[in-house]
Amino acid sequence: MLPQGSSFTTRPQLAGTFGMVASTHWLATASGMAVLEAGGTAFDAAVAAGLVLQVVEPHMNGLGGEAPVIGYDAGGTDPGRAGPSSPGASSTGPSSTGVFVLDGQGPAPGNATLDMFGALDLDLIPGNGLLPACVPAAFGTWMLLLQRHGRMPLRDVMRYAIGYARDGYPMTAGVSAGIAAAEPIFREHWPTSAEIYLAGGVPAAGSRFANPALAATYQRVLDEAEAAGGDRDVQIEAARRAFYEGFVAEAIGSYLAAAEVMDVTGERHRALLSPADLAGWRASQEAPVTLGFAGLTVCKTGPWGQGPVFLQQLALLDGLGVADMDPAGPDFVHTVVESAKLAFADREAWYGDPRFASVPLDVLLSPSYATNRRSLVGPSASPDLRPGDPGGAAPRLPGYATRAGRGPAGMASAEPTAEESGAAARPAWEVTGQGTRADPRPTRGDTCHLDVADRFGNMVSATPSGGWLQSSPVIPGLGFCLGTRAQMFTLTPGLPNSLAPGKRPRTTLTPSLALRAGEPYLAFGTPGGDQQDQWTLAFFLRHVLFGMNLQEAIDAPAFHTRHFPSSFYPRESSPLAVDVEERAGAAVLDELRRRGHQVTVRPPWSLGRVSAVARDHGMLYGAANPRGMQGYAAGR
Repeated sequence: MLPQGSSFTTRPQLAGTFGMVASTHWLATASGMAVLEAGGTAFDAAVAAGLVLQVVEPHMNGLGGEAPVIGYDAGGTDPGRAGPSSPGASSTGPSSTGVFVLDGQGPAPGNATLDMFGALDLDLIPGNGLLPACVPAAFGTWMLLLQRHGRMPLRDVMRYAIGYARDGYPMTAGVSAGIAAAEPIFREHWPTSAEIYLAGGVPAAGSRFANPALAATYQRVLDEAEAAGGDRDVQIEAARRAFYEGFVAEAIGSYLAAAEVMDVTGERHRALLSPADLAGWRASQEAPVTLGFAGLTVCKTGPWGQGPVFLQQLALLDGLGVADMDPAGPDFVHTVVESAKLAFADREAWYGDPRFASVPLDVLLSPSYATNRRSLVGPSASPDLRPGDPGGAAPRLPGYATRAGRGPAGMASAEPTAEESGAAARPAWEVTGQGTRADPRPTRGDTCHLDVADRFGNMVSATPSGGWLQSSPVIPGLGFCLGTRAQMFTLTPGLPNSLAPGKRPRTTLTPSLALRAGEPYLAFGTPGGDQQDQWTLAFFLRHVLFGMNLQEAIDAPAFHTRHFPSSFYPRESSPLAVDVEERAGAAVLDELRRRGHQVTVRPPWSLGRVSAVARDHGMLYGAANPRGMQGYAAGR
């Protein structure tokens, strides 16, 4: 069984046999646990918690965003899941046992082309406004999870989100600060957002805040679903149609047909997204990418996300002796950081939507490739961005990665775009993050995370994000805004992640699942963009290799590098940069500096919001992060 730990932790590692829910907000966790108590599965609980996160963390995710999911389905023949959960409800729809991935990432609109952005004289896709909107995938993904793997009726999982949106929830300091930072943009340029979030001024932390328009959207979706009949699957499909083909799509289309809004370019732009893009999309299920490590099978999303970068890091570290290092010492931090640089360099050169690009994933995850790349990890910090050459193919990097001269000598560079040369002038309305130069406070959103394990043997991990209140104006009458994930495409042609109509951007969202002897053992993840597969990696290593329990591994001092290009506009990088929590100690920080790392000391308890659940020898475990002061785990 998992160790209970001997050192102080900020909260206990929870243990029980009935169910565990961990997430980045206590209300989502409580809602998920209520669903388990009502007889639902981990998948039902995840849907309920995910919809609540859209309400209570609107600066981190929303109904217009995305939600990659990875799960383990123990099978529909389990007595606890076989039958309907209420009179008149049907049994589950088509299901599949074992590990599955729901991509949860909407594609680029049909009108999103390289030529179109060239005509707009843009070298990067902006990070806010309407132009970077992809198909909103979160709702369709939650519906697919519920229909294919859950058992409860739609009402029983939607009622928590409806209630909090209608009746209000306690405003957290983070949401309040996000609204305050975005206030100038809302008042001057995005009045539909001001109507929702500034109706009574900036809502104070601790105040009760409601979003009646969002509540009405959820409620109408549910009403139309239930009007379609009593069959559970029919209701879920009707809810999906209401969103992607019905009144929600119509409201989005009506607004986008005329809206031109200011974004970070200093210009007003119209959206490329159309109702036809929504109607033509469905969430899909696919197999995970896996790697064996320390007796576990680690499962991640495909290369349309950054998930395989976690596996590449494990493959590198497997031969570097990290198990013999002090997990709080400078050798450990240095080795993990240098391996991350190599894996993330490959992400920049080789990852993209495999439906559109040939991604050499088998080679990137092969032992021979890891052995070759592992030799590049030396005693000192490397200043270079060094993608590999899987199968002998020459790597090419996006223009924003090579224009600073960061690629190794002889690397093929991207051809003739303004992105390559960096020649396009930055306008006066340019931003840092997504706050204006006049008001440089960052207003870009972040992400949420949730993990659930139930008594039936099911486990699920999901990382909802996008549709941030700061990133795009609210759609009138709907109470939510669109996402901006297209900013993660490159406008450099001919690369795996080059923009194309119908293509998924290479997202940063990366839930995680690990199996032991083919059975679900651990589900985990975190918000944090490019840092997700760094913070979770340190957590995973400390748990698996060093025997820390879930809470000890979460509480341990966190670190990450910003060496490679950011996935977010304006795609900046900081070569050699390593951010480390102050709690790591002066000796560790000094030694990292001696090895050539540019160390930025971050405040204690400031990096990451990892949560996790586990199953081991008939027991369930859960843990959540004290950082941010709102993540919570619950279980019994």
